[in-house]
Amino acid sequence: MYNQFYGFKESPFNLTPNSRFFFASHKHTEALDSLVYAINQRKGFVVITGEIGSGKTTVCRTLLSRLDRHTQVALITNTHLNSKDLLMMVLEDLGIEFSNGSKAKLLSQLNSYLIDQIKQDNNVVLIIDEAQNLKPAVLEEIRMLSNLETETEKLIQIILLGQPELKQKLALSQLEQLRQRVAVYFHLSPLTEVETKEYVLHRLKIASGSDHPYMTEEALQMVYQFSHGVPRLVNQICDNAFLTGYVSESLIIDGRIMKDVIHESPMEQFVQKKDREYA
Repeated sequence: MYNQFYGFKESPFNLTPNSRFFFASHKHTEALDSLVYAINQRKGFVVITGEIGSGKTTVCRTLLSRLDRHTQVALITNTHLNSKDLLMMVLEDLGIEFSNGSKAKLLSQLNSYLIDQIKQDNNVVLIIDEAQNLKPAVLEEIRMLSNLETETEKLIQIILLGQPELKQKLALSQLEQLRQRVAVYFHLSPLTEVETKEYVLHRLKIASGSDHPYMTEEALQMVYQFSHGVPRLVNQICDNAFLTGYVSESLIIDGRIMKDVIHESPMEQFVQKKDREYA
């Protein structure tokens, strides 16, 4: 709605993850590099955790855009599944023609595909988003997939993305074998104040193709105070601020506009709670 008014080619603060807007903060770059390393070195299990809105999915989308044609990927986002349904979704996402049957039969068909892929010097990656929702029994079945290997390397690389509850779930005694197989574990922490400001300016520059000063320093400081560096909250409040600026025909988002937007935000109670946690 406000894109034309401000001269944006696209929405700078769209909540849908977009690898074009990937901001290379220290933590997000380290997470991305860890994923690329684990896949290339066929490390097996990788776990990436982070709070809601910390940028896990954006890191994942950026990873997908950087993988070469020799990497086959299955991306699972529906995690309210039993183990057989999950296995069928993996087969479908990899484009494998399979005949339904027992879990053992499905697993055998996946194994045949993986062996064929390694003969072609291809790597196969399974990415499961919102993995904290998986039941322990399903996580144990996923662990069994890591048994598919040659004498020298894993046939499938498994990446689990989830909220901090995922780490708590992996600490369960019945998942000890899975926990021992995690080769890389990384936690995405929020952006710092400096990174938050750079994040906002980065997205504005991509959307506008210019270095135009759309926001005052005071407004940028208030963005951090509201969001505590959580990218999704940054996007939400900035999107609302530009919408308010558009309605009031303000070419610059200043502290007054940002204060009004924050005050009216339905997230205010959540942020106040966060303020008490950070105090």
